[in-house]
Amino acid sequence: MRNFLTRLKSVNPLLYWFGWIMWAGALASSILLAATDTNILGINAWIKPLKFFVSVAIMTWTIGYLMQWLDRKKAVRIFSRILVVTMGIELLIISMQSARGQQSHFNISSAFNGILFNVMGAAIVVFTLGAAYICYLFFKQKNFTIPATLVWGIRLGLLFFVFFASEGGVMVVKLAHTIGGPDGGAGLPFVNWSREHGDLRISHFFGLHSLQILPLYSYFLAKSKQQAIVFSLLYFIASLFLLVMALNGLPIIRY
Repeated sequence: MRNFLTRLKSVNPLLYWFGWIMWAGALASSILLAATDTNILGINAWIKPLKFFVSVAIMTWTIGYLMQWLDRKKAVRIFSRILVVTMGIELLIISMQSARGQQSHFNISSAFNGILFNVMGAAIVVFTLGAAYICYLFFKQKNFTIPATLVWGIRLGLLFFVFFASEGGVMVVKLAHTIGGPDGGAGLPFVNWSREHGDLRISHFFGLHSLQILPLYSYFLAKSKQQAIVFSLLYFIASLFLLVMALNGLPIIRY
């Protein structure tokens, strides 16, 4: 881990430090989680910021590290700034709404809440388009100094990351992440995925983390480019199956 962070700090100091800011936000959210009893949709208001801070911290460091192998350094610098601005806006609004005892996503209960939700949506669209361009650059570039297995793990990890990031649009259209029931029902511990209905967040979660899982598998376990591609496609099919389950109102586990 130390070598990873040392390298990241060298190749992308902006995302290195932004990642630490996200971890600091996760720590602050943990303290507030223990110190307050404000609830939103039946759970502590600070669980959501905690989850988002951790997720964005991991994503920031992952993308910052992977982009070191792109030749288009100007594009890397621009996207790094886009990531910081858009994710900064996202986490600021999520935290502010939690402090107010208000939902951050799908909240159009007032003009102000609606504006905040739309700003978040715009930020995510900009970020996703930027990530899609970075994905395109990985496919366009032909020469790499890393094994072909890792190249394909990165390419497909980014591709599926963008695809499942776009799944958020389905939630926006429905103004909910639960299918077959209201948001906020009985859920699994901490992640709060519905135990009674379909939940779009599950496939969203696994799809987004293809960004970490596919490069790791491809580098440490895949013996060939073909093996890396096959594993990646199977992972995509499994994540897509979770999306189909959610759209049909089926929970991942019922108890």
